[in-house]
Amino acid sequence: MKIDDYELLLKLKEVGTIRGTAKAVLISQPAVTQRLKYIEAYFGETIFVRTSKSLVLTPAGEMILQHAKQVMAEEKVIKNSLAESSGEVQGTLSIACSSLISQRFLPSILGDYTTAYPKVAIDLVTGISEDIKREHKNYHVCIIRGKKLKETVSELLFEDPLYMFDTEPFPTDQLKERPLISFKSDDSMHELVDNWLYHHQEQIQPIKMLHVDQIETCKQFMKQGLGMAVLPKSVSASMMDDYPHIPLQLEGKPVTRDTWVCYQEGVRHLPQVDQFLTALLKETFL
Repeated sequence: MKIDDYELLLKLKEVGTIRGTAKAVLISQPAVTQRLKYIEAYFGETIFVRTSKSLVLTPAGEMILQHAKQVMAEEKVIKNSLAESSGEVQGTLSIACSSLISQRFLPSILGDYTTAYPKVAIDLVTGISEDIKREHKNYHVCIIRGKKLKETVSELLFEDPLYMFDTEPFPTDQLKERPLISFKSDDSMHELVDNWLYHHQEQIQPIKMLHVDQIETCKQFMKQGLGMAVLPKSVSASMMDDYPHIPLQLEGKPVTRDTWVCYQEGVRHLPQVDQFLTALLKETFL
């Protein structure tokens, strides 16, 4: 058995389908099926039962997946130990990053980093901050939005002011009633917006909610006049000259969406992690 085989088993369990796993690991469906057959033949057990909707682990499969997790954890430990003992910047750097940050800022940061340290392998996962928080112990570095992780070393990267945009003006002397478009995010983002709306219900009243999947979709819906949208400055600064907008403020202070980098105590002893954090904390985001 190779490490890649254990990684494939874990990915099959995570994704739940042959097709989805093939897409995630960038190989063909027949290749995934063939490798799974090899692994099952190696152990002499059926690992997954294929249903019409997803792959279901057998009792033997549960034992094998637990073994796969242990193998991958031990592999990570030895790689980290070797990287730390050598002092050379190499090994694997695992990062879990908020989707917005990974799209807007991370490509240039990682571009410079990999140029400087070509021997480092980047293991990157992106998604919603709440999902990242639940799995934070699986990564060297987590970059999240909203509230920081209390059980980690957390350093503030930047505060991202929120603005409400629309294609129609924001009157100061009458109630504005318009649909509100929101994008998929974690609870802390929705709490910020709901709290601000509660304190400004005499000025702005959403008449219905439109929910979309991504922040870019939210922006495009707003630009088409379908309603108001609350957007962070990091993705809306270029729109401010073209669309009516107001800053979200409470008691004269801006409402911000904070971005944090979080990591476990002691992880900076790994050269590849320390160099990445050093570069990240020097970055000017806004």
